[in-house]
Amino acid sequence: MAAMASASGSALRFTDAPSSRAIRRDIGASCLAPRTVTFGFVDKSVTNLNRLRLSCLKTRASNATAVENANAADSDKVPTPVVIIDQDSDPDATVVEVTFGDRLGALLDTMNALKNLGLNVVKANVYLDSSGKHNKFAITKADSGRKVEDPELLEAIRLTVINNMLEFHPESSSQLAMGAAFGVLPPTEQVDVDIATQVSIKDDGPDRSLLYIETADRPGLLVELVKIISDISVAVESGEFDTEGLLAKVKFHVSYRNKALIKPLQQVLANSLRYFLRRPSTDESSF
Repeated sequence: MAAMASASGSALRFTDAPSSRAIRRDIGASCLAPRTVTFGFVDKSVTNLNRLRLSCLKTRASNATAVENANAADSDKVPTPVVIIDQDSDPDATVVEVTFGDRLGALLDTMNALKNLGLNVVKANVYLDSSGKHNKFAITKADSGRKVEDPELLEAIRLTVINNMLEFHPESSSQLAMGAAFGVLPPTEQVDVDIATQVSIKDDGPDRSLLYIETADRPGLLVELVKIISDISVAVESGEFDTEGLLAKVKFHVSYRNKALIKPLQQVLANSLRYFLRRPSTDESSF
């Protein structure tokens, strides 16, 4: 897998959405369907990454045998894959962290795949703890040297990292929600989205609120969450998006007109997110 870099996180401010050419170049324009999303008060044209097809993020067919062998040998030992997109810890770069027990290598192929998205890996490191080997890398946009702020590109980063994990570690397929769409084996465990979905909002100072979401993961989720939030004129300022096996765990700093969300608006936002997440409008033919 591609070399993972480590750095402090980055801030996820969705104001200036960059061109989607880099994403189209790597994933393929024919697999993307255009739609409009509102970030804050400005309409931006973005790509619906929920329509990525299996042919766009494909894994090697020969991995099926490798999965079967891995499952037979390590059925009780396959760790939970974790991919974290951190927009908070580094003001100048987006930090990506990948953990899969002690199975990850240098991730050089992942790094090359990210370069194909028009990104540079500016810092990288690896550290060990009780949960395994953590590969962290800080990435910036190659054309500007700045952190990634477009949710479409952030989702493309997430799917690229996960796709490489599925390709080079096919045993992760049954551990990831994306395994159903892009892997060689779908997850054996099914997540009840009604039970799994949790939404909470609390004040985080006078100028912003902290939104926490936990729900069943699926392709395009990050982009769709930002759309739901921005459709009610709530601004997403920064945050962290964690893919942990079958679940997505999201922390967004949000505000309304540069102020923390008042209680009635918190309730409206929470209700909107719960309704969307429990009744996802996913086009099954997209995959």
